Amino acid sequence: MANMVRPAETKVSRLKTNLWKYRYFYLMFIPVFITLILFYYLPMLGVRFSFYKYTPFAPPTFVGMKNFEKLWQTKRFWDAFKNTLQISIFNLFLSMIISVIVALLINEIYTLKLKKVVQTVIYLPHFLSWVVVASIFMIILSPQGGFVNQILTGTGLVKEPIYFLAERKWWRPAYYFIGRWKETGWGTIIYLATLTGISPELYEAASIDGANRFKQTLYITIPSLMNTVIIVLILNLAKVLNLFESVFVLYNPLVYEVADVLQTYVYRLALNANSPDYGFSTAVGLFKSLVSLILVLGSNWASKKVRGRGIL
Repeated sequence: MANMVRPAETKVSRLKTNLWKYRYFYLMFIPVFITLILFYYLPMLGVRFSFYKYTPFAPPTFVGMKNFEKLWQTKRFWDAFKNTLQISIFNLFLSMIISVIVALLINEIYTLKLKKVVQTVIYLPHFLSWVVVASIFMIILSPQGGFVNQILTGTGLVKEPIYFLAERKWWRPAYYFIGRWKETGWGTIIYLATLTGISPELYEAASIDGANRFKQTLYITIPSLMNTVIIVLILNLAKVLNLFESVFVLYNPLVYEVADVLQTYVYRLALNANSPDYGFSTAVGLFKSLVSLILVLGSNWASKKVRGRGIL
């Protein structure tokens, strides 16, 4: 009996020893744990309201699947869903292409100091909040005194100033440009890390064989980057529906048709001052979460096929 009890006692004593040994780490983890519970897990209890008709002014009434039936029949929801996919997927591929190109260009800078300066300059916009970025570009793109419109009208390219952020034709191009200005530098980090890992011997061998710099880039650098590109694409594909802040600070009612996405749609539903419908907005959010789950699982499956291991 003593031998049977001893392993359990050993595990318990080892656990107590580790708890005491790493007590300060556990103390530091407590605020993180509390935050995780309060802001990530407790709110999940609100999912039940997707099956209720619920407003702040009346007790909740169980309606079953009616919120989801309403969701299928609401054109505004499908417009927001379509916009989310179109904006996110196009932005994903645009980000990947531009980040790779910029990383290749930075990698060609031979002067170390200049390389560091360029990297620092293009990284800086990432650390600005979207509110600040939106304020900057609203001034730059303003039809009243914005220097972009001053250049366009001054050179005769357009007769009337363009309100880039209030015209459906121009909102998405402006959004893509602003997003790439802010995030391209940060997006190059992983590609630059991959480029530094390419063996110099490959370039030396190619140079001896007569390959110029362009051919070395075409046949050595780009193929070496492809595995990283695929991994980044797979990981980011799981997040294509998580689009809110960047759109929210740049859009307005005039461009809802091309700019409204699922999370801004849910936000407006929940905070509608006239008739807030928490039940329906929760149903929309739950639908988005289910689609995101499918994308995450699909990305995990694709990652196993490409890398031999999943992302979960």
